[in-house]
Amino acid sequence: MKKKQRLSWLILLLISTQQFVFSQNYEANWLSVDQRATPQWFTDAKFGIFIHWGLYSVPAWAPTGKSINTFDKYAEWYWFRIGNSYDKEVKDSTQIQNLFQGHHKRVWGEQFKYPDFASLWKAEFFDPEQWARIIKNSGAKYVVLTSKHHDGFALWPSKQSWNWNSVDVGPHRDICASVTKAVKAQGLHMGLYYSLYEWYNPLYQSNFSKYVDDYMLPQLKDLVVRYQPDIVWTDGAWDHSSEEWKSTDFLAWLYNESPVKSTVVVNDRWGKETRSKHGDFFTTEYDHGHDRADSLKYHAWEECRGVGGSFGYNQNENLEDYQTPEALIHTLIQKVAAGGNLLLNVGPTASGQIPVIMQQRLSEIGDWLKINGEAIYETGIWDSNSLNSTNPNLYFTSKPNTVYIITTKWLTDEITLEGVTDVVAAELLGYKGKIKFKERNNQFSIIPPTIHPQLLKTNYAWVYKLSLKK
Repeated sequence: MKKKQRLSWLILLLISTQQFVFSQNYEANWLSVDQRATPQWFTDAKFGIFIHWGLYSVPAWAPTGKSINTFDKYAEWYWFRIGNSYDKEVKDSTQIQNLFQGHHKRVWGEQFKYPDFASLWKAEFFDPEQWARIIKNSGAKYVVLTSKHHDGFALWPSKQSWNWNSVDVGPHRDICASVTKAVKAQGLHMGLYYSLYEWYNPLYQSNFSKYVDDYMLPQLKDLVVRYQPDIVWTDGAWDHSSEEWKSTDFLAWLYNESPVKSTVVVNDRWGKETRSKHGDFFTTEYDHGHDRADSLKYHAWEECRGVGGSFGYNQNENLEDYQTPEALIHTLIQKVAAGGNLLLNVGPTASGQIPVIMQQRLSEIGDWLKINGEAIYETGIWDSNSLNSTNPNLYFTSKPNTVYIITTKWLTDEITLEGVTDVVAAELLGYKGKIKFKERNNQFSIIPPTIHPQLLKTNYAWVYKLSLKK
């Protein structure tokens, strides 16, 4: 066989092999769809930005403080907390609902209903290109936008949400389209959050099966076909099983037929029984949600949380309610060292501005990642973790023939570890000087340079890179 013929044959073989991989037929059951491997781009990305923006951004209020439960600080739950109609008695009223209702009565009045906020949502400063630049500079590799939260208000011209979407009322803009275009133009992966259920949708309340067949599934598919997201991040599944939601029917379509079948990833919120059991990646939320600790090491996962205590913008939050840049960078390090991703939320104001304090936090994370990102992106858990020092300020990530030691406190004494061998070179990222190290009796030690950490180009955490013998 001639060289050209052999080359052509190899190319055809490669193409046919790829076609076989991507044309695998997944059946509508968990045993089948769980066989699909999580696309590598997601596990490599490590850091994403969540955006909660919707009608709830107009009242933008929730209680704050250490005495308030984590989930009671969510401003995006405003409608649920005040009830479907304010003048109607809300069953099982709690102290938290009383706080929300008291605020609503004082600021907006008893006759003002949640749907009335639609006429007030102008989004007059909404600049998706600016959002995308801010996110790009943060070092994040992907974005997840709330296309529809539990109030059912859609951020695209969904025919299922007629007159209850951002094109028909409010901003009169296709927000999903604008953000998707801007984010992809920056070379980032784009994802869409979607709530399966809606608090006060009459069809959901009266005929759940019809809601799933005629409303939810068509709406989800419309999102995927229109915007071709790399992430479908569902929520609000806790009222029913995944079988009742027909989740695997949708996933079989997504993996077999959709325009993103080879790149898309989905989370684990597909039914009241699916958390930490099914999906391309599992989710935690302010460190809540995982009931299978062993799965963290062997399955892709992601922690989501806000810069503050709420996902939707909460104008009631003060400086003490926001995480410091140091705390956020340490959170990113902790999650990645444990094998996960961090999805950090920002909540724009009703006018469309990412609050300056959130911009500042993202900017500082980006500055840190510019120097230390190689210890975060495309890394994995270091297999020898159990043998390492118990120093709580040390975290570890790895790549082939490389170990990264991340210290969240500047250490002046020797850093001694067990289980590290065959080190051929050591360096401190962002520092041009030589790093001394030694190996003795199965122990490895780094001698930190005698230099004030503020003279380095990085703050909050420092990375030693160890190159191992190949």
